Amino acid sequence: MSDADTGETAELFRGLNVMVVEDEAIVSFMIEDMLLDRGCAAVWHASNVEQAIGLLDARQPDLAVLDVNLGGELVFPVARRLEAAGIPFVFATGYGRNGILKDWANHAIVHKPYDGNTLAEVLAALLAKG
Repeated sequence: MSDADTGETAELFRGLNVMVVEDEAIVSFMIEDMLLDRGCAAVWHASNVEQAIGLLDARQPDLAVLDVNLGGELVFPVARRLEAAGIPFVFATGYGRNGILKDWANHAIVHKPYDGNTLAEVLAALLAKG
């Protein structure tokens, strides 16, 4: 990743706390590296719905990345909590829009596999919406 890639979004992400709900550790840490490279203050990890809800009970992230299928468990209870709190989030899925419940079909999605720049663009668009 070049400095130009990170510099464009560094101000937008600077100081943000981001929750990553992902059951594959290597993917979770890739997301963390990308977010920290772009200026995020902290990345909080959860690998299942229970851990994610626990994190939300303890702290409020500025932004979240949600893997849809967490080892057979769907992430939608976490999405409901985030939406109720007004916290922007993106679904990450290898199933495309077909992997999203109809109620969430118009929500931001990043298709797996993705790279850091693609995820950063989707997250930046969410932040720009306010």
